[in-house]
Amino acid sequence: MRYASPTRSMASYWHAIKSLVRQPDSQLVRFNNSNFKILPSDQQIEEEAYDSITKGRYYPVRIGDVIKERYQVVGKLGYGLGSTVWLANELRRNHVVLKVFTNDLQNREEINVNNHLMNVQSKHPGREHIRVALDAFSMQGPNGEHHCLVYEPMLESAQELLRRNPSDISGFNILLGIGDKSVLQKFVEAEKKSPSPRKDVRGYTVYASRAFDSPSGRSIGTPLLSDFGSAVSGDVEHDEDVQPNVYRAPEIWDLFEGKHLFYGNDQKEEKYMTRAHLADMTALMGPPPPELLKVGKRTAEFFDKDGGWIAEVPVPARTSLKESEENLEGSNKEAFLQFIRKMVQWCPEDRQTASQLLEDDWLNGRS
Repeated sequence: MRYASPTRSMASYWHAIKSLVRQPDSQLVRFNNSNFKILPSDQQIEEEAYDSITKGRYYPVRIGDVIKERYQVVGKLGYGLGSTVWLANELRRNHVVLKVFTNDLQNREEINVNNHLMNVQSKHPGREHIRVALDAFSMQGPNGEHHCLVYEPMLESAQELLRRNPSDISGFNILLGIGDKSVLQKFVEAEKKSPSPRKDVRGYTVYASRAFDSPSGRSIGTPLLSDFGSAVSGDVEHDEDVQPNVYRAPEIWDLFEGKHLFYGNDQKEEKYMTRAHLADMTALMGPPPPELLKVGKRTAEFFDKDGGWIAEVPVPARTSLKESEENLEGSNKEAFLQFIRKMVQWCPEDRQTASQLLEDDWLNGRS
């Protein structure tokens, strides 16, 4: 469904209503709202790549807006299919990050998990390495209700840092803490001096995201795990898929090699499919043992009664961990592969536990 001119009128009307709520002038950052680059209409940027704009799913955040009479938006940090992320100045206090979700509730689980974490009292040493929201609220947009999570600002992900400063490791949902808070004010001053390029799409303003200054030394703080959209409760048993398709075990391979061990790309369907993932595993590990196939709930979809492969996609040519590993050599490589083999086993009982893996020679630099 596409919105015609009424969408533009609705968005404009909505911002006119919001402008009636005044804030004390001394608390607001003044932005230059005339000296910015207007991007051409045929140049697609950021969330414009998704159809959520034309469907009215994003909340129309604008730099300079004051949300909930408490948070003034001072710049855009990023975007995704289900949210946009902004640096904001909490009036009378500190900078925070606002993660504003779309109104289609596709990220409901992430919101639920964060609400749970906010209420958990724990002395576990890992607690300080989990990014927990400071606040959560909902607000009404021109096309529905939007949920918002408020966080302490973080630097880029470990993955982005390593993209700027290449190495052998890549990180995904690991964000780096901010040790030197001056990077936040520098971000605001940069936005004031050189406003972010933007464009209008049916009444919705799409901004180009702005990055913090490249971190180094004391500006990098404690790393935190973030983004819990695929998290599940550990209080109940799960036998369904509980991770994003390609971000499944062994995650440490992804971190160290900068690529997946199993992709699961189904050439026939042109997307991730379980059968393709199983085919990749079979090519690397050989066929699963009969005792595992006997207890599988979906075994008959992929294997015959003798353990032969019957799915509609072929098993790729046989490969090995040694052929797949590309960063190490000699004894260090062999030690790393021995570490990985302790995890990459068909039967759960054959895999080492997390506590056992922590004692591994390669992981502890004893290889």
